[in-house]
Amino acid sequence: MPNRLAHEKSLYLRQHADNPVDWYPWGEEAFRVAREQDKPILLSIGYSSCHWCHVMEHECFENPEIAQLQNELFVNIKVDREERPDLDELYMNALQAMTGSGGWPLNIFLTPDGKPFYGGTYFPPEDRGQLPAWPRVLVAVAQAYRQRREEVERAADDLVAYLQQQTRPPLSPTALREQFLDEAARNLVPHYDREHGGFGTAPKFPSPMQLEFLLRTYRRAGAPRALEMVLQTLTAMARGGIHDQIGGGFHRYAVDDAWLVPHFEKMLYDNALLARISTLAYLASGSAICRQVAEETFVYLLREMHGSHGGFFSAQDADTGEGEGAFYLWTPEEIEAVVGPEEATLVCRYFGVTPQGNFEGRSILHVPDDPALVAREFGLSPDELAHRIARARALLYDARSQRPWPARDEKVIVSWNGLAIRAFAEAGAAFDRPDFLATAEHAARFIQDNLWDGRTLFHVWEEGEARFSGFLDDYANLVNGLLSLYEATFDPRWVDWARVLTDLMLERFLDPEAGDFFDTPADGEKLIVRPKTFVDQSTPSGNGSATEALLRLGTLLGERRYIDRAVAILERYAPIAVEHPIACGQLLLAMDFALGNPHEIAIIGDPTLPETRALLRVVYGNYIPNRVLALRHPEDEEAARGIPLLADRTFVDQRPTAYVCRQFVCQRPVTTPRELADQLGVRIPDE
Repeated sequence: MPNRLAHEKSLYLRQHADNPVDWYPWGEEAFRVAREQDKPILLSIGYSSCHWCHVMEHECFENPEIAQLQNELFVNIKVDREERPDLDELYMNALQAMTGSGGWPLNIFLTPDGKPFYGGTYFPPEDRGQLPAWPRVLVAVAQAYRQRREEVERAADDLVAYLQQQTRPPLSPTALREQFLDEAARNLVPHYDREHGGFGTAPKFPSPMQLEFLLRTYRRAGAPRALEMVLQTLTAMARGGIHDQIGGGFHRYAVDDAWLVPHFEKMLYDNALLARISTLAYLASGSAICRQVAEETFVYLLREMHGSHGGFFSAQDADTGEGEGAFYLWTPEEIEAVVGPEEATLVCRYFGVTPQGNFEGRSILHVPDDPALVAREFGLSPDELAHRIARARALLYDARSQRPWPARDEKVIVSWNGLAIRAFAEAGAAFDRPDFLATAEHAARFIQDNLWDGRTLFHVWEEGEARFSGFLDDYANLVNGLLSLYEATFDPRWVDWARVLTDLMLERFLDPEAGDFFDTPADGEKLIVRPKTFVDQSTPSGNGSATEALLRLGTLLGERRYIDRAVAILERYAPIAVEHPIACGQLLLAMDFALGNPHEIAIIGDPTLPETRALLRVVYGNYIPNRVLALRHPEDEEAARGIPLLADRTFVDQRPTAYVCRQFVCQRPVTTPRELADQLGVRIPDE
């Protein structure tokens, strides 16, 4: 018989609806029952595409004996972390404070008033190595709660006090200096994997914010090694098993340090961030592989993660009924059956498919050797090899499509859609892809029509319903996406909406004492601690994204109040960000913008005319991280009202004209791409 989760909107919660565990959704009812029955709470947090969440569900939560034990000893609550990132952040911080580590599934035990006192991640049904059996954990925790209540409650109170203190660390503001950026770059280098690229050791996660900081370091300081690190990482990932070699897009992370064996779930945020950093790396270097991977990732998102309504879905699962990653695995015989015996030898060599395999007897496709080497082995030119591999990929994709597909979580999350809107808008401009721009506009319209009521931005849309008041990163990521969309389309409604959202962000999330932002709105649910993040996780930190949004919007509109607020946040966190660049990449990106004396570029001209497009190509076709861009049609007087950068700008010699300013001190207006490129210190694209 289904439990209380059967009627929830969340796919993850519904996946647990047939468990014999008496799950409650998060809410007052569960806490009331816990108080009335004087039981501790088991809070279990996960997400629909999480492999180990599925494993623990199958091994423990579907086990009738274990479920009976849970029901007798605890009030059990299930939470989808993608619906409630505030709860996930709060209780993950608690777990990390208790154990020094974290992950999903997150299983944490609470007092009836919501205070955590013990927790962990995955537990097996029986003792397994260093992992204690889940039933043994349940009994021990319940016994401690009954027999050592005062000790448990005192420990819970101490932990809550610690978590509260962490939201307002005792920091002294420090004036920003360019040397901070140099020091942060030096502090990032020891984390770099010189052999395989990326940062740290296994498990290896994408680090797009850190890679973008290295790109900015290359642009600012002329440091070629910084660019080499970015290109080595992106190339290694593109050739690794973390990259879906057939369908495009990237899996969540690699369990090894060489990017070969992934956890197979695919997340919208990873692919939006990686497509964007690949686009920026192409602009900075001209790398053909970066452009190819970027465009293929965008095509993957369009084909498999974009709804007809315009919004982007959140995730694809790691598992099918045939097991983890089975959808993506191949044997030589399967390859031969699809491409034929003549091509199979080449395709297996190129993608590293062997009889013994590299994952449970089958092969994760990857590119173990330089394609130029493979071309020489087979007596092919690079173009001939590329053509034959492209043809094989198409055949393999069609064949793979006949397999059982991984489940797709079709919730639309505003913060992640904001990342996608920004990526598609910037790539649409960089690659001159009107289809990418149309996709970004479609997603923005969907959010405006379905997750915005004129006063409140909602967090998630599921099955036709907008739910949960938006969190800080919903506002901040959407504002950044809208600003990039304006700079690619020059539709003023996007910058107008960005201004409204930014003012609401300041009104609802600002901490008046510390001067930074909480993750939750002032009128949101009252939790034991109001969470606040300045450290990046798999997505940019809320405070980092908000700071960048304030700087970009303030520079575009000439609004000092936005810029001053952003600088105050950066001055507060500068010492931490500089010392810990691996954790504070997004804050460092904002700091680079603040210290970079951004270019304020105004173009007067009809954007459909070749002369105007030629000026825009100079901006779009180069990596200029610290700039804002506005355009006004010469007959559109309204456009200048909201954007002072466009005021009093006119044609020169009746030709489309560019104005380049810094802090509203302007150089002479120019009318040719060469003059504009010289003022910006860049090349003319395609020269």
